[in-house]
Amino acid sequence: MTYQAPVEDIRFVFKELADLDGILSLPAHSGLDEETVDAVLNENARFVQEVVAPLNRTGDLQPAKWEDGEVRVSPGFREAFLEFAQGGWQGLQHDPEWGGQGLPRLLSAATSETLNSANLSFALCPLLTDGVIEALSIAGSPEQRERFLPALLEGRWTGTMNLTEPQAGSDLAQIATRALPQEDGTYRLHGQKIFITYGEHDMAENIVHLVLARTPDAPKGVKGISLFIVPKFLVNEDGSLGARNDVWCASIEHKLGIHGSPTTVLFYGSGKGDVGEGAVGYLVGEENRGLEYMFIMMNAARYAVGVQGVAVSERALQQAVAYAAERVQGQALEGSAGPVTIDRHPDVQRMLLTMRAITEGIRATALCAAGVADRAHAAADEHERARSKALYDYLVPIVKGFSTEASIEVTSLGVQVHGGMGFIEETGAAQYYRDARILPIYEGTTAIQANDFVGRKILRDGGTVALGVVEQMRATVKGLEDAAAAGGDDAAALTLIATRLQSAAAAYEAALRHVLENARQDIRGVYMGSVPLLMLAGTVHAGWQLARAAQACHRHQQAGTATPFHQRKLATAVFYAAHVLCRAQGLSDAVQAGGLAADYANRAI
Repeated sequence: MTYQAPVEDIRFVFKELADLDGILSLPAHSGLDEETVDAVLNENARFVQEVVAPLNRTGDLQPAKWEDGEVRVSPGFREAFLEFAQGGWQGLQHDPEWGGQGLPRLLSAATSETLNSANLSFALCPLLTDGVIEALSIAGSPEQRERFLPALLEGRWTGTMNLTEPQAGSDLAQIATRALPQEDGTYRLHGQKIFITYGEHDMAENIVHLVLARTPDAPKGVKGISLFIVPKFLVNEDGSLGARNDVWCASIEHKLGIHGSPTTVLFYGSGKGDVGEGAVGYLVGEENRGLEYMFIMMNAARYAVGVQGVAVSERALQQAVAYAAERVQGQALEGSAGPVTIDRHPDVQRMLLTMRAITEGIRATALCAAGVADRAHAAADEHERARSKALYDYLVPIVKGFSTEASIEVTSLGVQVHGGMGFIEETGAAQYYRDARILPIYEGTTAIQANDFVGRKILRDGGTVALGVVEQMRATVKGLEDAAAAGGDDAAALTLIATRLQSAAAAYEAALRHVLENARQDIRGVYMGSVPLLMLAGTVHAGWQLARAAQACHRHQQAGTATPFHQRKLATAVFYAAHVLCRAQGLSDAVQAGGLAADYANRAI
């Protein structure tokens, strides 16, 4: 299929929901205007549609290959990455001091979505590089930033995140990689890392690994982890590449999906490089604070993976819509002279609208979160920055956890729309389902996101941010009710959305208060309901953004500026309210029954 970047919907979210005008008024973006934003979106659409999207199927069928420690990426990836780098896309959101463009995260989140929609496997390389840039920008020394950031921003070098090991999994307290201090101030690393995305490839001159390891006298557990820069090739003072470091790719994984992305096993300290035994590493910040620094990168990656959930959902939606509009089968219920395309059948319409409503709901949630991040970073008022940071921190696990779980539902429905043809690889529908399956797993499983959501984002502040959002949802309900009371063709639709959002917000509040009231005496029961709570939050947030979208569409209709796009958007919001928001009460019930469920789970397992 031909991928089309959803520029119209992105523009709508920018203007109507994410407050683009307010973000452009921030001091950091005073030189940017809406015309430039549109130009970036249009050029990004051209690039991903013409250059990156055609390689999606190629990467799935012709994966990266490993031979004697080196990896050759899928055909066309290297040339596309060169064009990506030359276009300045890697530096879009980053600090101009080091060669970035300093554009809003709202804009870079949208271009990230389209890149991932075009080719999820390809987009993983710049995704991890973004995280390295962010981590070094905040935690790196001036010398480290000067040595590594410009080439990373230019796309000449790429970056990775090296966390887990065979014995550790998600429990980073079990990390065993050793970092031995040297007289010259460097360290020598010895150990093995697994599941390293783009840990070895031939698309760039150098690869900058950020590696978690332990120094000899480090405390046990996560308090004894340090962070090190370990480049594939050492970097001379003038920025040129030096000796080959002692880090080697032992193998690449054979995976369910994202075949075009090499997932590597890396050995540090095998003695095969030009530097002797042990990989040369440079300490980032202070010893034993590595996990703190790595969380900078992890949080950036978690948000970015949530955007991947939006992206693969959009790609599956487009394919399903195109297939349903062409596939002729069966008679229409109203009667027809002959067979009709399957998009005329009510249940196919239900599936397609479920896919569209969820996709547009999670897109709006993710982009609004990016706008909040812009305020946290660049608002002139210190208190506004602090409020925005707290809100963004609350939103990240929702974006990551809900968007990725939702992508499984959306891509599965995409297969279902195709029927038996969806189960056959040649149609391409199955690839999106396979690719999406990793998203709720890597960069912190859904359970890890949910535990963070409960422990750090709800309990730590006594639910202040979450309950404040509920009040904003109720303000939206009031606005919808007032609009419906004024009458008009959409009064019934607005009433339905208001009623369902009111019920969903009440269900969310009840679940939040249950967690706040029971965490101290029944922590196991609370955490038994942590994933349902996160799914509840995501369901309600997406519904809230679509309700706000319905308000905006109604305003356009009242003003006489509505287009067919606004009519479709309002219809999508009505469907989400009718078919998806009603899930909120069941999820809330599951949260509130967590204690009893936990007791019986112990008996059953």
